[in-house]
Amino acid sequence: MTLYEELQARGLIAQVTDEAGISEMINNGKATFYIGFDPTADSLHAGHFVTLSFMKRLQMAGNKPIALVGGSTGMIGDPSGRTDLRNMITVETIEHYCNCFREQMSKFIDFSEGKALMVDNADWLRELNYLEFLRDVGTHFSVNRMLAAECYKNRMEKGLTFLEFNYMIMQAYDYYELFRRHGCNMQFGGDDQWSNMLAGTELIRRKLAKDAHVLTIPLLLNSDGTKMGKTAKGALWLDAKKTSPFDFFQYWRNVNDSDVINNLKRLTFLPLEEILELEKLRGEEINRAKELLAFELTSLVHGAEIAERAKEAAREVFKYGGSAGMPSFSLSEPDFENGSIDILTILQKSGLCKSKSEARRNVDQGGVAVGGEKVASISKLFTIDDCSGDGIVVRCGKKNFCRVFC
Repeated sequence: MTLYEELQARGLIAQVTDEAGISEMINNGKATFYIGFDPTADSLHAGHFVTLSFMKRLQMAGNKPIALVGGSTGMIGDPSGRTDLRNMITVETIEHYCNCFREQMSKFIDFSEGKALMVDNADWLRELNYLEFLRDVGTHFSVNRMLAAECYKNRMEKGLTFLEFNYMIMQAYDYYELFRRHGCNMQFGGDDQWSNMLAGTELIRRKLAKDAHVLTIPLLLNSDGTKMGKTAKGALWLDAKKTSPFDFFQYWRNVNDSDVINNLKRLTFLPLEEILELEKLRGEEINRAKELLAFELTSLVHGAEIAERAKEAAREVFKYGGSAGMPSFSLSEPDFENGSIDILTILQKSGLCKSKSEARRNVDQGGVAVGGEKVASISKLFTIDDCSGDGIVVRCGKKNFCRVFC
């Protein structure tokens, strides 16, 4: 099986401009390709996971990736798939976000000499002369064709700003500059980027009379069509400070049965033969595949040692036993009145509940347990001794746990 055939078998290819040419380059390690990342936060998230894994997979086969951080396009915001205008971000904040991205990407991509590049489109976009840009680049774009693009449809309903309208042209110019400066002959991205990416190939053809290629990757979706990587707390971040390794592990451990095999194929580096064997699992046995998925992805992001601790903590949580590695909260002596603290205060302070009234409802409904034993009364008290050492494991609902100690 060639690399391109494997990518197809893993469900990693949506649309291509020239299948024969692209497969030949990828299979023979001749592709210099880029994927763009607009810095809209100080961490990458699960939505970026599929593209990072894709880059790593191709680099392992000898192809050269270019990670493009959008120091300039991030100031505008991609309108694709959105119904509202993105919040404006300052230049200083964007530069901070770009630095955070660089650090995280290095866990996936080998940026040593000659193997990969990381570039910032601010290097060429921020210095452009507006009139020259309109004359040299704007003349190659048809407004009618741009307005027909899928990436603008949602925004058209509420009013597409001229700021956002420029995004396609700027992304096309990125591809042109990377082609010209670094010999970048291929662009990869999510399948919601198809129109933007085609604009780049057209600009290269018109200005340089050269052929360039694009390939889109299916977005990371749940089986019900919703975006994968959303939790009750928001996005599933790759930064351990924003999403703990335990929570990251638990997210993938608890995916729907119908999603686990697809995620193993698209996100992990396990051999397809092994995944096809896991696909035969039924009933409770599917949990083996889920735990393997969670371990593999947590290892990629946080390292095997941390992934192992998260796995053991998850198993302990399942048994309501030990608590090493799970989210924790430290109480101080002032939190204890007359040497004790009630369960409602613990639930609120630990963050398991937003308020004491929410905590009360959970206790009354039988949804709170400590050490595996259901808490029957809102008056339940715990002493400093109870919370000393490893502390107590508090569960609120079916899947929310916290180790509380002092």
